[in-house]
Amino acid sequence: MAQEYEQLLLKNQLCFPLYACSRKIVGKYTPYLKPLGLTYTQYVVLMALWEHDTLNVGQLGSILHLDAGTLTPLLKRLETAGYVTRERSKDDERVTQISITQKGNA
Repeated sequence: MAQEYEQLLLKNQLCFPLYACSRKIVGKYTPYLKPLGLTYTQYVVLMALWEHDTLNVGQLGSILHLDAGTLTPLLKRLETAGYVTRERSKDDERVTQISITQKGNA
């Protein structure tokens, strides 16, 4: 069966080596992030906020290609750890503004 569908074999899929490479790269960050209690995704959130200081959840999701369902629990954990603050926008209560704290900038 596999010979009939040679192009579908895992070894012929571009997505697989990209996935494997991505996992290796993220793994290289782990020894540096673990002492800080951060995951790689939390780290890239902090990097985006370091560049922009304050973003709303939608903007952050757009920059990082993450949806609100992924960001919300991650941001709650970062807030609990003291790395970010979350505040409702004064202009639109549906919008949550995320700001990096002094601890997050350190």
